[in-house]
Amino acid sequence: MTAPAPLPPQDAARVARRALPLLDLTDLSDACTAAAVAELCGKARASGVAAVCVWPRFVADSVRALEGSGVRVATVINFPEGGEDAERAVADTSASLADGADEIDLVLPYPALMRGDAGTARGMVAAVREACAGRLLKVILETGRLEAPDLIARASRLSLEAGADFIKTSTGKTPVSATPAAAESMLNVIRARGDRSAGLKVSGGLRRVEDAGAYLALADRIMGTDWASPNTFRIGASALHADLVRALEAAP
Repeated sequence: MTAPAPLPPQDAARVARRALPLLDLTDLSDACTAAAVAELCGKARASGVAAVCVWPRFVADSVRALEGSGVRVATVINFPEGGEDAERAVADTSASLADGADEIDLVLPYPALMRGDAGTARGMVAAVREACAGRLLKVILETGRLEAPDLIARASRLSLEAGADFIKTSTGKTPVSATPAAAESMLNVIRARGDRSAGLKVSGGLRRVEDAGAYLALADRIMGTDWASPNTFRIGASALHADLVRALEAAP
């Protein structure tokens, strides 16, 4: 992906004001600590982002830190490998919900789908959907591994049909994460379904306000300028937060 051209300060601030409430402020680093999560939650409170996304072991601490803030707590399941143990995925989901998680980001068993076993992939999404009991379910497709537009579209349709509220591009743990081409394929599936409540989360590799602006422009073009909100469009990022704040502070 060619890096978007730098935006003038006024335009960068406009994008930042729009993008910050859509952010899932994330720390899924292997070396993440309780102190790092506490700092993340502090940033989330101060910035008014949509959610934090943390490892399951940090869910309860995050819920306590964000109480009364309106910032939601998301966690990851079957992450990042996209394994095929649906029973384990359901058990981990139930444990995270018991700790207070508001949202579940489930990695689709994409290796199964790639070898033609759609049933295994669909079955896990459906099982976790049932376990979510009304909580928000985002399904991570790992589009950098799926690669082909038709396979990305197939994974998108399968996930939404099995009960996903959002489809998400990537774990951020592969060499290729979010790309405009993958996001476009996913948005086209959402539009074709005619269900404007289905959402897209773009995750992995977004670091600059210009990156956020490019994906927002794509969503506007395909879904309309009134579509992207925290209920339908999220940006999963950690490094991006600092650039959005910088853009706001630098606004004329």
